[in-house]
Amino acid sequence: MDTFAGIPPEAFRFYAELEEHNNREWWLGHKDTYQAAVKEPLAVLLAGLEPEFGPARLFRPYRDVRFSADKSPYKTAQGVFATRQEGVGYYLQVSADGLLVGGGYRSHTPAQLARFRAAADASGSGSALQEIVDSLAAAGFRIEGEKLKTVPRGFDRDHPRVELLKHKTLYTGWGPARPAWVSTEAAAEEIAARWRQLRPLVEWVGRYAAP
Repeated sequence: MDTFAGIPPEAFRFYAELEEHNNREWWLGHKDTYQAAVKEPLAVLLAGLEPEFGPARLFRPYRDVRFSADKSPYKTAQGVFATRQEGVGYYLQVSADGLLVGGGYRSHTPAQLARFRAAADASGSGSALQEIVDSLAAAGFRIEGEKLKTVPRGFDRDHPRVELLKHKTLYTGWGPARPAWVSTEAAAEEIAARWRQLRPLVEWVGRYAAP
């Protein structure tokens, strides 16, 4: 496949059926569908987006079940991450529920968290982050991430950005959804447009709270 023509309907059906038949026998019998409807279209899409957003990788379809009570061997979604810095970048996911587009960061070190909170606390960088988050929320993105239930130690509970200060990770998500364009060539530009909306957040994290 050389030209991206959208994420085919078979991709969403594949994951709907996988949810019902998450076993090795079913996977082996439908691996060609995964290759043709999921992996190949996404690889072509990412190659087209790479000049603007950088290299991306497709996550492996196999679950790590070593420490999980759920021994289902396969992930019921295909994730993609375009890395700007370690753990910081743009996300894409295909599942039975549709397409999900996101960005931000999902992991942290203590030093990274300290930098994030210092920047969120500072009037200039913190106000800029609040504007970014408010703009994304208004555009239909969910503001997500691991959060404390209470104000972190050392900060006033009446801080104007107290909810941001509670974050340990910060990312956003649009979807999952299956708009009419998802299975057409227009999906490339639609996804790119949403990643562009997320660029201020990704760049803010890269500047103030890089790993």
